[in-house]
Amino acid sequence: MTSLTIVRRVRARPSIVFEAMTTAEGIAQWWGPDAMPVLLAQADPRPGGRYRVRFLTADGLEHESSGEFLEVTPPTKIVMNWRWTGGVEDPGESRVEILLRAVAEGTEITFTHALLHDEESRRSHEAGWMGAFDKLETYVAGIG
Repeated sequence: MTSLTIVRRVRARPSIVFEAMTTAEGIAQWWGPDAMPVLLAQADPRPGGRYRVRFLTADGLEHESSGEFLEVTPPTKIVMNWRWTGGVEDPGESRVEILLRAVAEGTEITFTHALLHDEESRRSHEAGWMGAFDKLETYVAGIG
């Protein structure tokens, strides 16, 4: 098993970033690695609540992930398990932890995706999340 950690700063308050990461409306604006749309976003951001996201990628393929929120501490921490529908991208369950910290220019995001199957999966997820965070950064900057 392997993991990846991404640290990113965005120009928005932690409460805005937290909402973008935990509500269906927010998730629909940024999830996915490229400019293609989110087709379905569902979220019940509470411990034991579920989420489900389906998005289209530039290669014309649909991808869907779902899981359960394990910890939700507004506006600083989100922990959830993660599973790809069909298990194509990664055959097992993994874990996502997101920490949000207020900094002078907005929010520092420390994102860790752990328990990934292998190094190839880690690289693929890293590329996907980096693209998604580019979209998140644009989205939350427009909110304030």
